[in-house]
Amino acid sequence: MDLTTTYMGLNLKHPVVPSASPVTKNLDNIRRLEDAGAPAIVMYSLFEEQITKESHRLDHFLSYGTDSYSEAMSYFPDLNTYNVGPDEYLNLIQKARAAVNIPIIGSLNGISSGGWVEYAQKIQEAGAHALELNVYYIPTDPHLSGGYVEQMYLDVLADVKEACTIPVSMKLGPFFSSPANMAHRLAAQGVNALVLFNRFYQPDFDLENLEVVPHLVLSDSNALRLPLRWVAILYGRVPVDFAITSGVHTHEDVLKGLMAGAAVTMMTSELLQHGLKRINEVVADMTRWMEEREYVSVKQMQGSMSQKNVAEPAAFERANYMKVLQSWRFDPTGSLF
Repeated sequence: MDLTTTYMGLNLKHPVVPSASPVTKNLDNIRRLEDAGAPAIVMYSLFEEQITKESHRLDHFLSYGTDSYSEAMSYFPDLNTYNVGPDEYLNLIQKARAAVNIPIIGSLNGISSGGWVEYAQKIQEAGAHALELNVYYIPTDPHLSGGYVEQMYLDVLADVKEACTIPVSMKLGPFFSSPANMAHRLAAQGVNALVLFNRFYQPDFDLENLEVVPHLVLSDSNALRLPLRWVAILYGRVPVDFAITSGVHTHEDVLKGLMAGAAVTMMTSELLQHGLKRINEVVADMTRWMEEREYVSVKQMQGSMSQKNVAEPAAFERANYMKVLQSWRFDPTGSLF
């Protein structure tokens, strides 16, 4: 059984990769991930704001509204203590590269063009095999056009590609008016892989204290459907590797991701909930499933259920919406079944 896969030119022993999370914030956990069967590791993100704390953009976020609300300063974390600083992050990558025998993928989280992008090169120099550019941006300005926002993504990718020579992936959110066109433009800009999709953690309201509060909700397998659909649509049409993230919990989730066209599937919530041992358990279950159905390799199934390969391509488009609605029926008493 050949479980190997290739992602951004990296040869991996299987396609179940731990994604960027607090698990990789120290060297002991990185070693534990390798022992648990991880074929590669995506490091915890280094944020643009940690590198350029004095930037005008950050100053806006920190100071906006403070004249009216004294607690506004608490909305943004203390960047001196949040995660680790830039130098410590580079040192951790350097130590991880020496400590384990699997690829280390650095992670930069930012959106604006600027001097912080030079850390892409520093991450490369620290020993990272590849870089994941995690773009998390909420365009709240009603005067900011969709085209302008898209160009921000393209510009930061161009800056990062200019700064380093290692492969670069981009982790995106799903909120584009034309995800397929955006993927095409990013590929033309030189991105090596697309990671679909970033989970935008939504704030909640504390009704007792009348505060807006952060609220972390871990994913479940239902979250897989959105990235599954778009990887299946884009596979074979956009010449990049794909990673599915969000909703990867079981071997069935991994198999679905591969059949859609992903080279790797990335998990975090499952590891946080059930421990690092889940990597090997999921791989073992996937292997048994493949053996029972006489698959001989991961590559054999990759993309087999993508839109370009299935018998009914319309299942990924508007026809699916219509069929789902028509699937509901009423019994004589008026109950749904």
